[in-house]
Amino acid sequence: MAEYRYSRDHTWASLEQKKVRVGISDLAQAELGEITFVELPAVGKGVEKDTPVCAMDSLKSSSEVYSPVSGKVVEVNPLLPEQPDLINRDPKGKGWLFVLEIDSVSEYETLMSEEEYLRYIEGI
Repeated sequence: MAEYRYSRDHTWASLEQKKVRVGISDLAQAELGEITFVELPAVGKGVEKDTPVCAMDSLKSSSEVYSPVSGKVVEVNPLLPEQPDLINRDPKGKGWLFVLEIDSVSEYETLMSEEEYLRYIEGI
C-alpha cells in the first residue's frame, strides 16, 4: 500500500523511488465539486515547491494546484483530459495528476503524514 504525504495546499504525494506521484486530496476534490476540466503541466517542465503547476475547473470554481515538492514533470495522467471526473471518483487512484522526478527526498519528508493532515484539516 502506498504511503501518502500531504501539503497545506491539499495535494497528496506518493514517493516511488526518485519520483513523486501527485494528486489532490479527497477534501480538495469534495470542496471543488464536480471537476469538468484539468490543465496539466507539460512533460519536462521544472516546478518549485509551493508554486502553481496546473489548474482545474469545476462547476463551482477554478483552482490552481500547487506542487508539494520541487522537480521535473516526467509524466501526466493521460486519462484526465477526457475524464476529469476521475479526480472526484478516485482522487488517490486513477485521478492522480502528474509525476515529478526529484533530486532529493528531503522536501517529500517535510510533508504531513496522513495523521498530521487529518489533524490539520480538522483545525481549519
